[in-house]
Amino acid sequence: MNPLTLQNAVVIGSELALAWGDSSESYLQLEPLRRECPCAACKGEPDVTGKVLVPKVTHDPTRSYRLMKFEIVGGYALQPFWADGHSSGIYSFDLLRRLGA
Repeated sequence: MNPLTLQNAVVIGSELALAWGDSSESYLQLEPLRRECPCAACKGEPDVTGKVLVPKVTHDPTRSYRLMKFEIVGGYALQPFWADGHSSGIYSFDLLRRLGA
């Protein structure tokens, strides 16, 4: 089975637990996971000249790190929905594996 196949995902307290196709597991703390959000609103995006404009992002400590739900996107990514309404980040399975290493 492909090691990047996500078999199961569940929130346990302040962690996202992931079970992978190669029988390994990753446990990601929710706060650092949110801080690594790959979306353009969090990490920025290039302008017409290629310069990446990184926005100033602030987090609400009581809502920004609380994961309400998540959805699997195709067979390649996970999209979290945070309590503060943020949901535009799509974390590839490859990124999640790297974050859990």
